[in-house]
Amino acid sequence: MQPSFPLLLQNTSLGPVVKRGDRQCRVPDTDWDEVFKRDNIASFLRQALEDESTMKEDYTLLPPIGSQELWAAGVTYYRSRTARMDEAKEAGGSNFYDRVYNAERPELFMKATPHRVVGHAQAMKLRADSRWNVPEPEVTLAINANATIVGYTIGNDLSSRDIEGENPLYLPQAKTWDRCAAVGPAIWITEEPIPGNTEIKLRIARHGETAFEGATTLDQMKQTFENLVDYLYREASFPAGCLLMTGTGVVPGDDFSLTSGDEVHITIEPIGTLINKME
Repeated sequence: MQPSFPLLLQNTSLGPVVKRGDRQCRVPDTDWDEVFKRDNIASFLRQALEDESTMKEDYTLLPPIGSQELWAAGVTYYRSRTARMDEAKEAGGSNFYDRVYNAERPELFMKATPHRVVGHAQAMKLRADSRWNVPEPEVTLAINANATIVGYTIGNDLSSRDIEGENPLYLPQAKTWDRCAAVGPAIWITEEPIPGNTEIKLRIARHGETAFEGATTLDQMKQTFENLVDYLYREASFPAGCLLMTGTGVVPGDDFSLTSGDEVHITIEPIGTLINKME
């Protein structure tokens, strides 16, 4: 059962803000990276809520990222495996996706450095040299420097399916460009694993109407979060921690592509809803 009042960490124009129910305060004497590095982040933030004065919501919400890299995992859901295989048939690369879906070693790739990441209510950019752009709604792990999952947020791994489908070696171009990723609106800080029945809901609005909607649950994942983090940290260090998108199980049909003006809504409770307009 989801907590009624989750502990949420927001990155704002005033610095880190912790929120629970109707109470919120600035995290004192620290910056985003210093909060993110902590092993005892949940107890630290609970103490801040007890010690600091409640503040009003008079700030600008920023992406919940500081100097952290944003990584992503691919083909962790069966639906994603099938979609990737279909888009790569003509290039003869569909076998790769089936093999990685069934392998212990996950597909992991760098999605974006912080300056290419936007937050809630900020615009994402459709790649101009692609004719097939889709959102990918994903639970995103907040991981500290010691490879401990300290929380969860919402991610949109915007992707150019035609570029990746043309040749799997084009993956970096199909995944990474300015404003190619969105995370937010906050990080749910918890010492308990996120439940397997957690629902990930996607709705795409076009001209005020629903152009696509779909949903999945975390228990549809083939990979485990622990295995993803283990492989990510095996030969790489993350001094300020990192964010890791964990793959998508909601994929629009082959006849759907985002267009300028579309608005993507991704809801994962108890984190909230991440909303981004496409440009």
